[in-house]
Amino acid sequence: MIASLKLELEKMTHNVRTLLWSRNAQRIKVLIMGRNLSDGLLAKLIIYLLLSIVAYLYLQPVLYMVSTMFKTLSDLLDPTVKWIPREVTWENITKAWKGLQYPIALRNTAILSLSCSIVQVFVCAMTGYALARLSVPFKGLITALVIMTFLIPPQIIIIPLYVIYSKLHLLNTIFVFLVPAIFGQGLKGALFILIFRQFFKAQPMSLEEAAKLDGASTLRLFFGIMLPLARSACLVVFLFSFIWYWNMYYEPSMFLAKSFTPLSIRLDGLEQVLNPSLLGNTFTITNPVTESTKMAAAFMIILPPILVFMFLQRWFVSGIERTGLVE
Repeated sequence: MIASLKLELEKMTHNVRTLLWSRNAQRIKVLIMGRNLSDGLLAKLIIYLLLSIVAYLYLQPVLYMVSTMFKTLSDLLDPTVKWIPREVTWENITKAWKGLQYPIALRNTAILSLSCSIVQVFVCAMTGYALARLSVPFKGLITALVIMTFLIPPQIIIIPLYVIYSKLHLLNTIFVFLVPAIFGQGLKGALFILIFRQFFKAQPMSLEEAAKLDGASTLRLFFGIMLPLARSACLVVFLFSFIWYWNMYYEPSMFLAKSFTPLSIRLDGLEQVLNPSLLGNTFTITNPVTESTKMAAAFMIILPPILVFMFLQRWFVSGIERTGLVE
């Protein structure tokens, strides 16, 4: 009798220990792995590790650029110096400022990018709304033609455009880019029209029906209701347009003269500006342009768009989720 009771007591003790161990193991598992992928210590560590690797891949060129622009010529020639220079110099930034003629070129680039981007936002919004909501004749054909303008490389039509702008006396002026933006065919304009078209198609029809019952016209409906709802799409289109106009090189090199050149063209002629003797086919280089100077010039060009994106990135990310780009 006593032996059987002792055996039952040992079984109960073993079962209690097993239950407590399983509960503790489950708690440890929940703590480490989490109930889902977004919870748990181990899951968060894995996510942070992956994000850190991706961030390094994107930031590594910028970090290399910043490190290189402070290097002297001896540090550039020394293979042991990779990230941290032995001697920090500001001479490269000074030479890049002078070679780019930075204040004038920055003003030209800002005027060109801001004016064309703002105009393109409103024009593409109206075009996208018309293709999404209005009863436009041959709407499908017009949409197909818009897509075709996006697929055709600009190099194919550059000569006809040059002839047209020359006859209209638009060459070497900002109107070379502003006039196409006014008609919805600026840089990447077809993509922006499709973004707005996708956004307006996703809006409920009840908004328009209620406004029309109150006697609202099409223009009042667009500017009073639909355009304020499209603030996120407008921000996305503005940032895309601004960055593309800021970085474009091929079109300004064809249409703009030296009197009105953006930063991208100034970067291409950096060595000729710092060494005027090169234009005379001589080999006397008094002010050599090293890789450090070019990196300093490139960093000065990309710095304004980086600051703009850092200021607007919160609204930009939320706008991407609402414009239909992720679908």
